[in-house]
Amino acid sequence: MNVLECSHIRKSFGSLEVLKDISLTVKEGEILSIIGPSGSGKSTMLRCATMLETIDSGEIRYMEKTAASTKADGTVLYAPKQELKEISRQYGLVFQNFNLFPHFDVWKNITDAPIRVQKRKREEVHKEAAELIRKMGLEGKEHAYPCQLSGGQCQRVAIARALALNPKILFFDEPTSALDPELTGEVLKVIKSLADLDIAMVIVTHEMAFARDISHKVIFMADGVIVEEGTPEQVFASGNERTRAFLGKYGNMLSEDGR
Repeated sequence: MNVLECSHIRKSFGSLEVLKDISLTVKEGEILSIIGPSGSGKSTMLRCATMLETIDSGEIRYMEKTAASTKADGTVLYAPKQELKEISRQYGLVFQNFNLFPHFDVWKNITDAPIRVQKRKREEVHKEAAELIRKMGLEGKEHAYPCQLSGGQCQRVAIARALALNPKILFFDEPTSALDPELTGEVLKVIKSLADLDIAMVIVTHEMAFARDISHKVIFMADGVIVEEGTPEQVFASGNERTRAFLGKYGNMLSEDGR
C-alpha cells in the first residue's frame, strides 16, 4: 500500500512558481531521498505534503485518505479539520532546526504529544519513550533541557519525539544542515538505524553518499520539477546532463565514501 501519494502538485509564492506539477508516491517501509540544488522546491514539497503550506492544485493522499484535492472549478478542497487531524497522525516531521520545546526537558519533549494529543496511556508512552531514548543514545539526558544539549543530541531528541507518535511515515527536512561535520555523521548513523523499524521515510538531504546508501528510491529535483526518479544505482549513474552536472559537484564526497 502507498502511505503517501502526491499527484500534480503545484505551488507558487506570488509570481514565483516553486512546484510545477510534482507527483510522487511512497510505499510502506520505503525510504525516498529527495536531492537537488538549493531553491529547487524540495523543502516546499515537504511542507506541502505535511500541510504546513497549502497547495495551489493537485491531490495529497495518506493511506488512501484524501487530505487535499482539486475541484472541477480549480479550487483546492482540504479535508475537514477532524479528518486532517486523523491524517496528520500518519506522519512525523523532523526539522533542520530541531524545533524542540525549550521549556520542556528531553523526557517531556518526547512524551507530551502522545499523552496529551493522542490521549494514549501514560504507562505505554513512558515505556516506548524509554526505549526510544536508549535507541537514540540519550540515556542520562532525560531531564536535560534543549539548551544543555549539543546540536546532534537535539536532533536525536527531535527524531525520538517524531517516532513517539508511531507514524507510518517520517519526513526529514535537511536534518543535518544545522550541524557540524562530526555531528552530521552521528545523526546520519541514527537515521540509518531507523531502517529496521520498517517506517517509510522521505529525506531531503545534501548528503549524497548517505542518500545513495540508505534509499530505496531517489528523486532529483531542479527548478520545481522532478528531473529524474529511480533507484540510487539508476540516479547516481545517470546519463542525464542536468543530474550529472549536479552530482559532479559531490564527486569527491561520493568517491571518498568507497565507491
